[in-house]
Amino acid sequence: VQLQASGGGLVQAGGSLRLSCVASESIASMTGLGWYRQGPGDQRERVAHITTGGRTNYADSVKGRFTISRDNTKNTVYLQMNSLKPEDTAVYYCNAVRAGFDHWGQGTQVTVSS
Repeated sequence: VQLQASGGGLVQAGGSLRLSCVASESIASMTGLGWYRQGPGDQRERVAHITTGGRTNYADSVKGRFTISRDNTKNTVYLQMNSLKPEDTAVYYCNAVRAGFDHWGQGTQVTVSS
């Protein structure tokens, strides 16, 4: 499975961005889809996750600001990011799990200026 992430960029604090991740294969059967991020000098952390059934969970740091969603007809998972903060600055990666294997996209840079 190949994942292509896009939608990152430079935004001022308080602004919004929507990330997209398009999969090369159907996402309907994937057991989980998620967004992770890795800031400079930080470990990669999971930001948001959505199951096949549509159940979502979020890191405490983004709850109420970020929303993950999926469109199986477009093989795409989204991350809507609102009220962005400088500490959200990171490279964001999409992840898909299928048959117990992790698949990663190439990452998209999000930079939030204060």
